[in-house]
Amino acid sequence: MTPYFSLFVAALVAATLLPAQSELVLAYLVTDPALSVPLLLGVATVGNVLGSVVNWLCGRFLRRFQDRRWFPVSGKGMARAEAVYHRWGRWSLLASWVPFIGDPLTVVAGVLREPLPSFLLIVTLAKAGRYLAVVAAALAWI
Repeated sequence: MTPYFSLFVAALVAATLLPAQSELVLAYLVTDPALSVPLLLGVATVGNVLGSVVNWLCGRFLRRFQDRRWFPVSGKGMARAEAVYHRWGRWSLLASWVPFIGDPLTVVAGVLREPLPSFLLIVTLAKAGRYLAVVAAALAWI
């Protein structure tokens, strides 16, 4: 598996409600001079945004199953994310990168029928900003 593909998979899984970590993978890979930092940043962002789209789709089409154990967001998590979303609207998606609340927010965006184009724009800005900060920190550290 290439480093780029590994990063893509890590970023995609990390954006879903599955427990995963992509920032450390990215920080490690940017220290390899043979790899393109802009490409790593792009791959991580695309993977993470696509993972958020999976959450949006779950919210959009699977809400009727929210009482099932396998549903990706607990009732308590859904209520907390809905409260944030109702207070700040689509701009709450700028917090989609934040651990513990970001992933449920992307599910709630689907439940509340946030249009996909605005969802993609805001989530991409948030995720790219976070990865840019990770890259900057990793490069400053080496």
